[in-house]
Amino acid sequence: MRRITTIVALWLAVITFSVLAQAEITIGVDVSATGPAASLGIENENAILLGPSVIAGQKVRYVILDDGSDATTAVQNVKRLLGEDKIDVLLGPSITPTALAIIDLVTDAKTPTVTFGSAHELVYPVDAKRKWMFKTIANDEVYITVMMDHMLRHGVKTVSVIATNDPYGESWAQGAKRIAAEKGLKILDVERFERTDASTMPQALRVMKGNPDAVLIVAAGTPSVTPHLDLIKLGYKGKIYQSGGAANSEFLRVGGEALDSAYVVQSPFIVAPQLPDGYPIKEPALQFMKLYEAKYGHPASAFAAFAWDSLRLVETAIPVALKKANPGTVEFREALRSALEHLSDVVGVSAIYTLSPTDHTGIDERSMSVIRIVNGGWKLDQLAAAK
Repeated sequence: MRRITTIVALWLAVITFSVLAQAEITIGVDVSATGPAASLGIENENAILLGPSVIAGQKVRYVILDDGSDATTAVQNVKRLLGEDKIDVLLGPSITPTALAIIDLVTDAKTPTVTFGSAHELVYPVDAKRKWMFKTIANDEVYITVMMDHMLRHGVKTVSVIATNDPYGESWAQGAKRIAAEKGLKILDVERFERTDASTMPQALRVMKGNPDAVLIVAAGTPSVTPHLDLIKLGYKGKIYQSGGAANSEFLRVGGEALDSAYVVQSPFIVAPQLPDGYPIKEPALQFMKLYEAKYGHPASAFAAFAWDSLRLVETAIPVALKKANPGTVEFREALRSALEHLSDVVGVSAIYTLSPTDHTGIDERSMSVIRIVNGGWKLDQLAAAK
């Protein structure tokens, strides 16, 4: 009887080992592939589809869902990914409003999430609510600081803001007010508009009355074009700055020549060929650009780069997590979260990442640049100085 028991135990051990050895890592992805933020979400999805099928010897399964740029749909998608698909990690959502909507879900499910949204509220402060949230885009304060330093160097003293009436626009507007006050810039006016608005003429007219030296437009994707075109139609001659959410090819296509001479603060990724040799992200960025264009036939935007870097962070953290637990378990998700939180000097295609228990973005001004729109394309104006 003892011999039979031993054989059964050995047989069960072999089966258990076989199951663990074949365990899949399931990566859930929520993107805005349709709706107002589609020009961002499509790029996110395209990058993820180029991701590895095997990481650290484990097969990878991707489950990708489209939220239509809608927070309610994002919540439904993430509930499905967590409940039905039993994901080990979530990548996305694409934009701040949808990302804010799913924080409680991933926290309750103890599932590490690397979002492509930008607002600092997504990851700061790193408290019990946000400990499972990470992101591959610099915090708004980093963008705004670089932008306002550039404004000061170019003689700007007064600024007006036209921002979308959503959490992304609010985060930038509040950050702009705070940082402007610190740097001695004066914010004259803050106007709001909806992402779906076909015209922002009333807002542009009110801004024009103050005759600001510069106007900052805050929107994600092609909605950034609307107030820009309205300002040009009204004859505005000052400097126009766009938030990082505008930096994609659809923005350039829709805006056309009216965008020339505007500035965007963004990762140096989109001007990688113009970077000096030896700049840390230059070579990996050029390699990813080549891979992306070969697959899709058009250049990658910064939003493809952000999604690609989310894979880079996860791919770096997974081998560490596998030493402690197996995919499909809460222990693996906890180990993966801890590994992400302690990554140091990971060179991505859009930034260099050094994360910590108090910083779940890990990007500073070394990974930022000021880019000017010239003849319908991106031209490096300057690399931001290190802190």
